[in-house]
Amino acid sequence: MVRLTLDLIAKSKNHFKKKRGLSFAEYLKTLTHLHFSSKNIEDIGDLSMCRNLTVLYLYGNQITQICNLDFASNLTHLYMQNNNITHIDNLFNLRKLSKLYLGTNRIAVVEGLEQLCELKELHLENQRLAPGEKLLFDPRTLLSLAESLCVLNINNNNIDDIKDLTVLRELQQFSAADNKLHNIEELEDVFSLWPQLLQMDLSGNPVCKKAKYRDRLITVCTNLEILNGREINELNRQFLINWKACKEAKKKKNNQRMTTGQLVPHPLSSNMGQGPHPGHVYSHTMQRWKPEQSLRAHKLNISGLLGRVAVSPSLINGHGDA
Repeated sequence: MVRLTLDLIAKSKNHFKKKRGLSFAEYLKTLTHLHFSSKNIEDIGDLSMCRNLTVLYLYGNQITQICNLDFASNLTHLYMQNNNITHIDNLFNLRKLSKLYLGTNRIAVVEGLEQLCELKELHLENQRLAPGEKLLFDPRTLLSLAESLCVLNINNNNIDDIKDLTVLRELQQFSAADNKLHNIEELEDVFSLWPQLLQMDLSGNPVCKKAKYRDRLITVCTNLEILNGREINELNRQFLINWKACKEAKKKKNNQRMTTGQLVPHPLSSNMGQGPHPGHVYSHTMQRWKPEQSLRAHKLNISGLLGRVAVSPSLINGHGDA
């Protein structure tokens, strides 16, 4: 088993080179960057003498657990992608950590980040999950990152909803490509609460196949500059925003008319009870009014009226008006 220890650092040609008057212990105190990527490392040993370490590269190894980093209170960047890590543990003392790379591991739950109040970037793409499993988020961790996190990458993790991420209102870059997001209304609700969002990638999700999904997201994300790798034209955005506002205003007006009982008259309603104009054609119970029918009806009405006048008792008795 390959273990990252001080002895391994001492043997590395890329690190300790003894300088005149500088001991190994003194060198470790000045060390800020440690490069041990793709070295088949399976475990992290005691590195507590490297107290000024700020950047640690451990990607591409066989590490299964994050451990022995309590000493690294000055660490700002931690690269541990492409390992075999199953849980996010033992990071509570890394209060200055700003970038955390944990992509391509075996993490099923995002947790254990409650103390990382300065974390700005979190990369969790391509977790090697069990069949049917999806990446989940601990609400406590999300809440603790709400005021700091600016970049989140959760590509290809079988995620089908992001409602839990609503609290991350400082996000500027969001990548959730190749997941199972399908509900456009849910996405609109979440993105409307991310006013700082500048770049977003949702490519490879079912929602991208829905009609006008891009237009709808552009109108919701008013500061978005890039969507799925394509820049957003500002004139196009303004047109879509104005179109949406006009549509909503019209809908609101119609709703108000319905609630107050002010129904919009049908084009034919103004002629109700008067009969059609000569030559007018309309549909009623799948029948058409024809000009000759209109003329015939008028003749019948006149004949009936003359008949009633002819037999009026008042006229017979001589009491009618002259």
